Amino acid sequence: MSATTWSRPSLENVPLAVMSDAAAVPLPLYRRRTGRLSIAAASLLASAMVLSTAFYATLAWMLAHPSVAAIASNPMEARQLAYADVAFPDADGRGELSGWWIPAGTAKTVVLSHGYGTNREESWVSMYDIAAFLHRRNYNVLMFDYGYADARRRRPATGGVTESRQLIGALQFARGRGSDEIVVWGFSMGAGTALQAALDTDLIDGMILDSTFIPDADNIYSNIRRYVALPKALTIGLLDRFFPSFSGVSLAQIPAEAAQTTAFDYPVLVIYGTADDKAPASISEHVAAAQRNPDSQLWIVPGALHEMSYRMHPDAYEKKTAAFLQTIDEATTARRSEPPPTASA
Repeated sequence: MSATTWSRPSLENVPLAVMSDAAAVPLPLYRRRTGRLSIAAASLLASAMVLSTAFYATLAWMLAHPSVAAIASNPMEARQLAYADVAFPDADGRGELSGWWIPAGTAKTVVLSHGYGTNREESWVSMYDIAAFLHRRNYNVLMFDYGYADARRRRPATGGVTESRQLIGALQFARGRGSDEIVVWGFSMGAGTALQAALDTDLIDGMILDSTFIPDADNIYSNIRRYVALPKALTIGLLDRFFPSFSGVSLAQIPAEAAQTTAFDYPVLVIYGTADDKAPASISEHVAAAQRNPDSQLWIVPGALHEMSYRMHPDAYEKKTAAFLQTIDEATTARRSEPPPTASA
């Protein structure tokens, strides 16, 4: 029997169908396929980044340009209150604001500071009811629109930075109308704006702050999260980047800490409801805890929703605020009847 010699078979003539996968795909083709996958992945990532950036830019734009309904009525139509259309500049003289002056023939005035996303009417609070309540107690009332709510001269919302200067303009207007006692009554961000204004003026004799909201980064994020779950660090970082582009101010310019920790010389009534899911209770609690005036008060309203304490408990609300206004009146009268300090020799 003759011996046979074994030799390694050549693959040159073996059909591709019986080759292994590695041998079946030529190397240049394999590289082309993996390259295409890498490009597709990079394109998807780039698209996601573009969409994310566009989303946060849109969100920042919406925060600076809230949708505000048109004025639907006026004090005479709504509550038979005689009024005058008025206009006045902000404290910096950079823009004019529009409002209603409801006279009572006294030297006492309440300036109403409306919340974010609404105008001077603020229907869910019913500013007309508040105005009528004050008029019955012989207070002049000034209702006005912040710049972001003024349909004729709309300006961006700034979280209270420029709005506080607009509120001081309203206080100056009230003083020019002969008011020697001025109370600011604010709701939600209007209350937060009142606190910011109070840091820069001595024209205030007392404040009522209902459902106080100060739009720092954490509070803005907590409200966004009520509607959509977004990563906190990314959300705050990108909003802080885009918000100045649309509003002209950065979130860091909002004096959130000073507004919550400053003790004011005059009485401050802080109101919040235990069912408020928009303004953290900690804001109102910090503001109340900072006060040193013996007439300052904190009123926690069980079960009340954001800005709904008046609607849900109208009798108790009017009784509480009427008594507090009387306290401010007495404190202001006593303070102004004191003899001026004599100069030391």
